Amino acid sequence: MAILESPSACIAAEEGVIAKAVLMPGDPLRAKFVAEHYLENPVCFNTVRNMLGYTGTYKGRKLSVMGHGMGVPSAGLYAHELYNFYGVDTIIRIGSAGGIGDDVKVRDVVIALGASTNSHFADQYRFPGQLCATADYGLLKDAAAAAERLGVRADVGQVFTSDQFYNDNPEANATYRKFGILAV
Repeated sequence: MAILESPSACIAAEEGVIAKAVLMPGDPLRAKFVAEHYLENPVCFNTVRNMLGYTGTYKGRKLSVMGHGMGVPSAGLYAHELYNFYGVDTIIRIGSAGGIGDDVKVRDVVIALGASTNSHFADQYRFPGQLCATADYGLLKDAAAAAERLGVRADVGQVFTSDQFYNDNPEANATYRKFGILAV
């Protein structure tokens, strides 16, 4: 589909090609890796802006994986378009984060219960306060149970989503740790 024919500004996919559930790493090449290594018969549905998206099957279930780029605004843009133009009902953020919790080591699994942020992206919704994004309890419970069943050590807790990749505040990580943040 040509982008001029798409209902979205950043995704050009035929109707029904994108699964109801989408795994979303930030890096579009990680989306490609996941598709090529975990999905059966993956088909690329999006190359607009090199934000790669694929649909295939995993254990017989239709599943999509698509990058969202860096930062809250980029993730918000792709999530909005997937939910509003393509009928997606579940997005699961996957990928890397900087572990800062005392017991979090490189390559550990962190399952986010909630995501605090310094982004002002949500201001558009006129919520009178600061709303912490939280996980769907059913998905959270299933993810924690799956990790336990597979013998994978997983920390469940708060993460922090920042608008800065490089933070000039040398005390930031200590402050995040004080409030129980496991990863940024």
